[in-house]
Amino acid sequence: MSIGQGRIIKTYNGYYYVDSGNGELVTCKVKGKLKQIRFSLCTGDMVEFETNHNGESMITRILPRRNFMLRPTIANVDLIIVAFACVNPDFSYLLADKLLVLAEQAGIPAIICLNKIDLAPSGFVEEVKAVYAKIGYEVFAVSAQEGTNIAALKERLYGKITVFAGPSGVGKSSTLNAIEPGMQLVTGSVSEKIGRGRHTTRFAHLLPFAGGYMADTPGFGNLNLEELDDKKLASCFREFAAFEQGCKFTPCTHTHEPVCGVKDALAAGEIAPSRYESYLTILEEIKSKKEKDGRK
Repeated sequence: MSIGQGRIIKTYNGYYYVDSGNGELVTCKVKGKLKQIRFSLCTGDMVEFETNHNGESMITRILPRRNFMLRPTIANVDLIIVAFACVNPDFSYLLADKLLVLAEQAGIPAIICLNKIDLAPSGFVEEVKAVYAKIGYEVFAVSAQEGTNIAALKERLYGKITVFAGPSGVGKSSTLNAIEPGMQLVTGSVSEKIGRGRHTTRFAHLLPFAGGYMADTPGFGNLNLEELDDKKLASCFREFAAFEQGCKFTPCTHTHEPVCGVKDALAAGEIAPSRYESYLTILEEIKSKKEKDGRK
């Protein structure tokens, strides 16, 4: 019996593929009592495993996580790439903000990657940067097809465990292929009928890259954040904090209150209208779900 430790880089059909750190990929199942929580195991988890004399390996212990993101489901990452296209499919401020909220909640740094800049309408990239760079998010504008700015993005990811997350069809797999051609990820096209991409990635899979890992993840058409705490949502919009001292009530929902520093900042142009609209939409989604479930 031998004992080892490593990182889950892929889960599939009840099997967990663990990078043991010595160039060996160990195929594991879950042992004993851990079977009760096997569905909590995810890509990125650090685990201990034991291998018997028949060469069968079983996960025996899950090591503590330093962070965890529910959508996409992944643990122990250094950086989240919020990946969108400039067009085809069109950029969605709401979906981008939802992913940034998940990153903020998990305490994981996030940057925005805009693909297909070769097709972008005039001024569009500057418009997006005006919203997000102002509040501290890096924005990388690239073209996976033409290789534009790929080198700068690649340098930013060196030595990190990075996950690409975004809607279907924005070019996540294509961007990863451009960064590291040897990955040879399957790419798909955008459906003209529905304006969304076809799913080409079926599960999160960490791929070794420059002393770290990169992960492509399944795309989506929408993203529900109904399980989030409505009272903590405002803290996930980082620009609100600078203006909350102007709120008369604590806590303040920044919606109906007569004296609100956040609403004043919005009126003064110091908070982007798209960000505030995203906040209101997400807040309503959370509250509607709570009411439906009979929760307070």
